[in-house]
Amino acid sequence: MSTKPIIISASPHVHSDRTSKKLMYDVVIALIPAFLVSLYVFGIGALIVTAVAVISCLLFEYLIQKYLLKAAVTINDGSALLTGILLAFNLPSNLPIWMIIVGSLVAIGVAKMSFGGLGFNIFNPALVGRVFLLISFPVQMTMWPTALENQIKIADAVTGATPLGIIKEGLQFGETMTDLSSKIPNNLDMFLGFTGGSLGEMSIIALLIGGLYLIYKKVITWHIPVTMLFTMSVITGIFWMINPEQYANPLIHLLSGGAILGAFFMATDLVTSPMTKKGMVIFAFGIGLITVVIRLFGAYPEGVSFAIIIMNAFVPLINKYFKPRRFGSKIKSKIM
Repeated sequence: MSTKPIIISASPHVHSDRTSKKLMYDVVIALIPAFLVSLYVFGIGALIVTAVAVISCLLFEYLIQKYLLKAAVTINDGSALLTGILLAFNLPSNLPIWMIIVGSLVAIGVAKMSFGGLGFNIFNPALVGRVFLLISFPVQMTMWPTALENQIKIADAVTGATPLGIIKEGLQFGETMTDLSSKIPNNLDMFLGFTGGSLGEMSIIALLIGGLYLIYKKVITWHIPVTMLFTMSVITGIFWMINPEQYANPLIHLLSGGAILGAFFMATDLVTSPMTKKGMVIFAFGIGLITVVIRLFGAYPEGVSFAIIIMNAFVPLINKYFKPRRFGSKIKSKIM
C-alpha cells in the first residue's frame, strides 16, 4: 500500500484565507505615509532612491530565477517590491545610483535567492543590503541630506548628521547632553519627520500610522514592536537616570534613528522572526538590548540593523525551544 509523502513548506505559514502576496502588499500600503513624508522632506532624491531600489530588486530577482535557478519567476508576489522599498527606506536620499544597485544585488542575490528565495532566507534581505553598504561605503552611507538642502524651509532643521550621530560625536568630544540639546531637533520635529536621516526613519507619526494599520489588518502582532521599544526605553532610562549628562533620555532613543521603522517593519518580517508569541518576546528583547549596547558603547551611533540581523540568526534556536503545541497532543493537567 503506497502512501503519499507529506510535504512541509518553508515559512511563512499563515492560517487564513490570505496569501503571502496579500500580506506583502499590506505592508507596502502601510509604508505609503512614511514614503510621502520622505518625498516632502527630501524631494526628488527620495523618489529616485526608491525607484532605483525597487526596479533593481525586481530585475535581479527575475534574472536570477529565470537564468540562474531556472525556476518559476515570482516577482509578482510582492516580496521583491517590499525588499526594494525597505532597502530604500534605510538609505540616504543622496546615495549614488550605482551603490543602490549594488545594495539591491546583495539583498536579493545574496540574502534571499542564495538561500532559495522567499520563505528560506535566514536574514532580512533589505537589512543585509543596508549593512553591506554601510560597511563598504561608510562615508556615502552617513552623508545625510537635510531639509534645508532640499529647499524646504523648516525651523530648527538638522544640518548634517542625524540626532544620534550628533549625540555620539558630541559625547566623544566631552560635551554633555545639556550642551547638545541645542544641536539636536526637538521632539516634535523628530515626531513629524523634519530631521536628517534615512528615507524611512524620520517621521515617527507616519511609521506609527503604518504600524497600527499592520496590527489592525493582523499582518503582525504587537509582541515584537512593543517588546523591542519597551526594552529600549527601560535600559536607556536606567542609564539616563544614572547620568543624564552622558546619556540621552529614552524618548530621544525612540524618536530618532531606526527604532520605529525596525520595530514595526523590519523585525516583524514573517520569514525571519519567530513563530510563537513567547519566541517573539525573546527575539524582540534581544533586538532592543543589542540596539542599546551598540548605540551607547559601540562605534556606530545606530544599531537597529545590526541587532535585527544578529537576532535573525537566533530565530531557528528560538523556534526550537519555543515550539507551539502540536495539534492533537494531550495537555498535562493535575488531578486535585
